Formats: sequence, C-alpha cells, structure tokens
Amino acid sequence: MTEDKKITRRDFLRQSAIAAAAAGMYSMASPNALGANDRLNFGVIGCGGRGTGLLQDLVNRSKNADANMKVVAVCDIYEPRKERAKGICGGELFHEYTDLLAMDDLDAVVIGTPDHWHARMSIDAMNAGKDVYCEKPMTLYWDEAKEVARVQAMTGRVMQVGAQSASDDRFWKANEVIRQGGVGKLLWTQGGSNRNSREGEWNWWIDPAASPDNLDWKRFLGSAPERPFDPERFFRFRKYWDYSGGIATDLFYHSLAHLQIALTPEFPKRVSAGGGIFAFHDREVPDTYHTIIDYPTHHTVVLTSSMANRQGVEDIIRGHEATLYFRGRGVVVEPENEYKDERQGLEVPSEPRPDHMTNWLECVRSRKQPHLDAQAGYKVMVAIALGVKAYRENTVVQFDPEKERIVS
Repeated sequence: MTEDKKITRRDFLRQSAIAAAAAGMYSMASPNALGANDRLNFGVIGCGGRGTGLLQDLVNRSKNADANMKVVAVCDIYEPRKERAKGICGGELFHEYTDLLAMDDLDAVVIGTPDHWHARMSIDAMNAGKDVYCEKPMTLYWDEAKEVARVQAMTGRVMQVGAQSASDDRFWKANEVIRQGGVGKLLWTQGGSNRNSREGEWNWWIDPAASPDNLDWKRFLGSAPERPFDPERFFRFRKYWDYSGGIATDLFYHSLAHLQIALTPEFPKRVSAGGGIFAFHDREVPDTYHTIIDYPTHHTVVLTSSMANRQGVEDIIRGHEATLYFRGRGVVVEPENEYKDERQGLEVPSEPRPDHMTNWLECVRSRKQPHLDAQAGYKVMVAIALGVKAYRENTVVQFDPEKERIVS
C-alpha cells in the first residue's frame, strides 16, 4: 500500500468522524417503529449484477398487496446499467449517490457497489437518516468497518450486512446448542467455499461499448489509487486489490458470518493466511487462499478455498466432548468416543426464519436489530480484512480485542 493510499484512508476516517458529529441530530433518538400501512421508499446504489438482483427482488416484493413499499430511486455511474435499472423500477435516476441520499422521502438504501465504496456510502447514508442494506463485505478494510459500526451506533439506523446465510436458522440453532454446552469446550471450526471454471472466477463479461463517455471512471475509482481507464478493472473488479479482497471479501465473509452466528460474534486475536495464484495468472488476488483465525476464547476458525478446484470442506464445529455438523435442514451433534457414555447424539431441525432481506425490511419497520447488524458485521470484517493483510504482507497479524486495534 502506498503512502498516498494510507493518507487517503486516514483522511476518509477523519472526515467520517467530522461528518458523523455534524449529523448528530440523528443519534438523539431512534425513529419510531413504522406501521404496516406506512409506505417505505427505497433507493438502490450500484446496479451491476448483484445490485440489479437486489433491485429486482425489491420490485417483486413491492408488487405484493401487503408489501406497502416502493423503489423510488436508483444510482449508477455506468449509463447502460442506469437505464436498465430505471426500466426495472421506474424510479428516479441519479449519477451521484449523495444526491439520491438527499431525497426527503427516502427511507432506506440498498448498496450493491464494489467493495471499496461500501464504507463511504454506508456512513453517508446513515448520516443522512437512511437505513442501510449493504452487500458483503461490510467494507474493504477493518478500520473502515470500525467507523461504520461507530456511526451506526451513534445514529441508531438499521443496518444489515448482506451475507444471506447469516439468516439460515441452522446456524442460530447451532448457537443455542453451543451456548448450552452441547459440544463442551470449543476447540476449532472449519469452513470455506470452493469453485472451478476454465476461464477463472470473476472473469465476467466486459461490455465492448464501455468508454469514458458512458462510464464515469474517476467516480468508480473513488478513494482507490489513480489509474488509466480500464474496463477490465471495472467489470472484473474482484480480481484487483484496489477494489476487493478476492476470495476473502467475496466468499469468506459469507462463511465466517454464518459461523460467527453459530459461535457468537467476537473479535479475533491473531490472524494468518496463505495460498497463491496457482492456476489463473490474470489477476492480483490469489485463486487459492486459506486463513487461520485465533480467538480470545481459545478457539480457532480455519477457512479454506480454491477457485480452481471445487472440492472443498463442509462446515464443522469441533468441541472437546462432541462435534457439530450441519446436515440437511438441521444440526447434528455426535459425541466423541470418550464421552459416549455421558452424552447422546442430538438432532435439531431448523425452523422457519425470515430470509435476510425480509429480516431487514421487518427491522426497518420495528427498529429492532437485524440478523447481521453493524456490530456483528464489524467483528467478522476484522478477521476477514486482517487475513488479507497477513497474506499480502507475509506476516501474522495480532489484534487487541479490548482496545480494538492492531498490535504492532
């Protein structure tokens, strides 16, 4: 990371604190719960593949007789995507997301932009009095997540981080089992995500018509380093460190989010990582990546992944007295041989639970905290981002959970 980049991020955090203080009016009291008859107005920022999927989901929900909601605005910096989004929802078009946030009748926003914009947009939205659904990862860097969590706590807005599996009831059932001593002392947990393709993951289609005339390149870069116009970086941003953490921020954030739901979210104390570019040499981020996360509760999470072989590992939580598996639509606990005389096997079926978007929408009305709120999302992001840091710097990163800072 260049010194210029460090200064840019430092300035971002300093300016965020100033902006949040100036917007302190929103922190004085949380908004009252909305009634079922109060219409919610939404805006969508970022209308690429994932953003368009979220937009379509909201529009579909708005067509239900009892939904009482509407997408009233969309924002993007690439003209074809902007026009496509308008065709889906009929909402007002914006180029600058801050103009969208200035709408008085806007209640909440969905953010589906590249990773390096998540922190800035989430903070600006909450300071503008809007609730936020931000796609994973929560941010690109750990200290950005700390600032987002601080602003959320100050403003009282409802923020959901978009790791959908955090709303899978199996992981909430696992949490109940573990808290009741169902596996004994926690030891270590495994998880991950594997894929494979001939072309390489994230090599999405590049629109040959894209040019500086219809794609605001400078706005895309934002706080990232200056670079010449390059459609490859825009359409395939997950391959580059400037805008993404690769496997870590795309896939491991999902895995660790739902595992932390099961384990109860906490900050790590030590993170290391390994892997490399072994098959696809058209990128900066590794195609094979593993991280080890040690927690102060004397428990370790190991995440493994490759984008060049789809044979991965299942989610398993290991305790001293029993092991917990996620099988079918439920949780299965099998005692260790040494404890079979004292323990019996256990099967806990999952129960109906609102999906991730439904959970957020319900919380926007009730003002309750959603499944993966800003505080839990922050704890997950620290481990994910420190893994990237450990990999890129070929080191082990120590973290102080009490002071919430990296230990030199």
